Amino acid sequence: MMSSIPAYNAYAHDVLMPAMDPAALAEIEALEARKEFESPRYMELLIPYYTEHILRMPFADWPDPMMRCFTRLNRSIYVPMQGPSEMGASGKLEKWDRSADLKRITTPTLVIGAQHDTMDPKHMAWMATQFPRGRFLLCPNGGHLALYDDQETYMKGLLAFLKDLDAGKVQAAK
Repeated sequence: MMSSIPAYNAYAHDVLMPAMDPAALAEIEALEARKEFESPRYMELLIPYYTEHILRMPFADWPDPMMRCFTRLNRSIYVPMQGPSEMGASGKLEKWDRSADLKRITTPTLVIGAQHDTMDPKHMAWMATQFPRGRFLLCPNGGHLALYDDQETYMKGLLAFLKDLDAGKVQAAK
């Protein structure tokens, strides 16, 4: 997750949305304007977005844990926090920004970003520089769930970080 919802919203608006099929985006925005977030058509229009940015594989092939997550989402918590739109955050977290606090987190921190994620990979890389003991891992073939769609990069990077941590190689910045 990015440390700033305003930065996330800017990335979604300026980068992700313009890359979408214009007709699909227009229809999504029209459904959102009518507050038809539960419409089957709304979800149908989001599938290409999800398979490009959330989990980069055909929706029918998504692993069971992800399908359970999507079908059992606790909307009574998710919607007030995130907002109903999948095109940005508008809920209680809309102005949430902890970027200035990252420098106070001294725990060794691995920030994992992905090239096709809904989270801006440049922001994720920047975040790693803000932690005194931060490191960045980019999953070049991954989306938001790079654990699944760029497993080799994800696991190698995670294991390397843990091994370096055990070896005392993740030190405070000088």
